[in-house]
Amino acid sequence: MSISGEQEVNTALAQLANARYASESVTGTGAGTASRHGAETLSVLTSLAEVRAAVNEIAATAQRLISIYTPDLEPDLYDQTAFLDVIKHFVLTRSFSKVRVLLAEPTRVMRDSNRFVAMGRRLSSCIDIRYVTAQAPQRASAYLIADDRAIVYRMRSDTWDGIADANNPPAARVYLQEFDNIWNASAAEHGLRVARRG
Repeated sequence: MSISGEQEVNTALAQLANARYASESVTGTGAGTASRHGAETLSVLTSLAEVRAAVNEIAATAQRLISIYTPDLEPDLYDQTAFLDVIKHFVLTRSFSKVRVLLAEPTRVMRDSNRFVAMGRRLSSCIDIRYVTAQAPQRASAYLIADDRAIVYRMRSDTWDGIADANNPPAARVYLQEFDNIWNASAAEHGLRVARRG
């Protein structure tokens, strides 16, 4: 995709992520109906509970690939029983399924015990965790992509404000391409092996 196309999608996602105040003011009148009809799969997220529910819902829709870009495998999202059950079901019931995780700041994961990391060690053929290399551009965002179709996206990983869209292939593909570029430039995890002994 061209740079201008990528910028258009980024701008659209930024506008959607900032649209929470407008969406709260919409009542059940025709405007709200038109909005729901035009974007039935889009949700604006503003709280941990909403992001957690969206992450679980979008991950559960995946057929073959889940890609997660996160600073540190945020325990409030990815070390929760409901999410771990979705991942376990995904990798154990689908042939050739894959979960890929890019960690921008892995030091916290190395310090803390994380059930997702433990599951990744047991299911290493299905769950692959890599550290973002210093050469790769650092992103403030965090996201989860199911296949090349659904996405939960937060412009800043230090807030819960974001969007979830269960059917937005253009946006999902833009971020999947970004993910793939960083993934291919990043080394396979090695620090997590140290954490196993610690």
